[in-house]
Amino acid sequence: MKPNDQVDADRVIRALAESKRGPLKPKELARTLGVPSNGYRSFKRFLTSLEKAGKIQRVKGHRFIIPESVGLESGIIVLTRAGDGFVRLDSGSKDVFIGARHLNTAMDGDRVLTRIESRRRGRSPEGVVVSVLDRARDTIVGTFRYSGRRSSVIPLDQKFIKEIVISSRHSGDADEGDVVVVRLDSYGEGDKSASGRVEVVLGKLTDPGVDVLAVAHGFALSFDFPADVTAAAEKDARQGIADPGAKRVDRTGLCIFTIDPEEAKDHDDALSVVALGQGRFEVGVHIADVSHFIPEAGPVDVEALSRGTSVYLVDRTIPMLPEVLSSDVCSLKSEVERFTLSLFIELDGAGRVYGHRYERACVRSRGQFSYEQVQSVLDGSAGISKAIDEALHTLDDLARSLRKVRSDRGALDLDIPEAKVVLDEKGHPVDIQRSQRLESHRLVEDFMILANEVVAADMETRELSAIYRIHEPPVSESTESLRELLTRVGYRLPKGRSLKPRDLQQLLDQVRGRPVEALISRVVLRSLSKARYDTRNLSHFGLASPAYLHFTSPIRRYPDLMVHREVIRSLINEEEDIGENLETLQSAAEHSSSREQEAAKAERASVDLKKVEFMEGHLGEEFIGQISGVAAYGFFVTLDTYFVDGLVHVNSLRDDFYLLDRDAYAIIGERGQRRYRIGDRVRVQVSRVDKEARHVDFSLVRKVAWKD
Repeated sequence: MKPNDQVDADRVIRALAESKRGPLKPKELARTLGVPSNGYRSFKRFLTSLEKAGKIQRVKGHRFIIPESVGLESGIIVLTRAGDGFVRLDSGSKDVFIGARHLNTAMDGDRVLTRIESRRRGRSPEGVVVSVLDRARDTIVGTFRYSGRRSSVIPLDQKFIKEIVISSRHSGDADEGDVVVVRLDSYGEGDKSASGRVEVVLGKLTDPGVDVLAVAHGFALSFDFPADVTAAAEKDARQGIADPGAKRVDRTGLCIFTIDPEEAKDHDDALSVVALGQGRFEVGVHIADVSHFIPEAGPVDVEALSRGTSVYLVDRTIPMLPEVLSSDVCSLKSEVERFTLSLFIELDGAGRVYGHRYERACVRSRGQFSYEQVQSVLDGSAGISKAIDEALHTLDDLARSLRKVRSDRGALDLDIPEAKVVLDEKGHPVDIQRSQRLESHRLVEDFMILANEVVAADMETRELSAIYRIHEPPVSESTESLRELLTRVGYRLPKGRSLKPRDLQQLLDQVRGRPVEALISRVVLRSLSKARYDTRNLSHFGLASPAYLHFTSPIRRYPDLMVHREVIRSLINEEEDIGENLETLQSAAEHSSSREQEAAKAERASVDLKKVEFMEGHLGEEFIGQISGVAAYGFFVTLDTYFVDGLVHVNSLRDDFYLLDRDAYAIIGERGQRRYRIGDRVRVQVSRVDKEARHVDFSLVRKVAWKD
């Protein structure tokens, strides 16, 4: 952001803060800061970039101020289905509620400048959006509507602009009812309508696969790689196979194998175990050596950083790397020589670690096994081979010990059921099942966690540049809300000190198997901070780990690839650590966190889409579920059978006028005082399904007892 060596953001902000003339024009600022005339143009661009970042604010008369000086704060706005929103402030202060009429064209995910208008005790502060600093997106997916000379697009996601006007010359080949991608020309400032142009026609929403395509485009996800990236990937793959590199250790004789989902194509981790005697074992965690194939700062690397992560939608995968790398030369396929960055860890039967070493190796996997196959071996109901069966049982015993070590130090073990949507060959949902967490899942998870902790400890001890995976403790507001809710359902957390993961785990153990288990698990999860990437080691709260990072999935996560490069550079080649540019490294960390969050949203949206489509076939049917959330406009119910969420609108409750009681986590009838509270069980009827809006409405039949 610097226009020259003399002027930076701090000097601009200091000049505005110290100005005795109040807000300053660009030329006045330039004079104050001694910007030469030949640098004025770049200085103005610099001011624009500071404004976009929310560091300064333009006011009447094209003058600049510091936002804080007039009570303005920046943050990201998150819109609700009701049309209002909350601004998550950069300062970390309490979220600011923004009513729909005060959004000032802001859309979900935009960075905005907000002014707090009122603060009410026990409520979120309320404010207005003063300006949009940075748009989260410039394209919208919606349904094309044609009426005479005027066309429009209605966004599929109701969190966005109500309608986008499309001129006839910008409608492309779109027909009535087509799902299209629109590039926005304007966002509807003032009393003007938003406008745009059709860029891509996806087809009718009822056409096979179009619904998921719409989700992907809605999150600006690209299935195709640029031509230069594809060409570079093919070249890198050929060169990488031809030249294994120096110091590659031959481990093709080692019994290693992969354990993945049945449908997996990218196998980036494998395991091995060797008995050392005296009750000790050497476990090998073998990770695809992706860095060998991808030159740093080359076309593939730049594209991988941009994508940040692979995205696993309900019916397809959008890979971080081109398939020639992700599914071919990097993937640890069975009975094929592949290059790995291997971490060998020595430990005993109690899970105590005695040492470790790194190798750039050449391996040959003895098999690609699914979680179900491995579980059959662990259960004793099937076998693969004597060597592999013995290895799996040994690894299972060691994994259980590692799990106990983590449990003893107070790590959280949240086992919240997830829905798995079963699709037919045309992509239509035929069932929604509870996703099973098998012992084989835990086995792999335990060794990946161990490997990530070992590498993180090395980075921390040697003060090497790294991107850590951090998980900060819950903020005080979240813990207080959690305490309040728990008190109302008959449970308590320790007071007088900050919460530890052990406190939450003891609570989860206490409610296990009880009717409130699902509810408590969900509210505990909501109270936790989101894990993210950072150059600072701020520990990992959920794992109760002093140092943690991501090392084990470089095919699908960019931070892992960056960690691999540092391991090879500093820990294997023992090159002097010149230190990464921390600003560049932090930027990559923040970008990776952002891409991860967007990927998670897209994945949830694609699953929700199919859940809604599945419920179309159950209109009028009744189900039992649990109230999982309350709002002024009704309460949300999660069905026991299919893990589908739907809304019971207050307007459908005809027996009384219901109001939200935030403190009671309930809506309460004004006359009869009947209440519907988080955790209550209810019988509901599927009354309305809107696939375009990904929305299910329920009608209340009655409350039910827990024994029902």
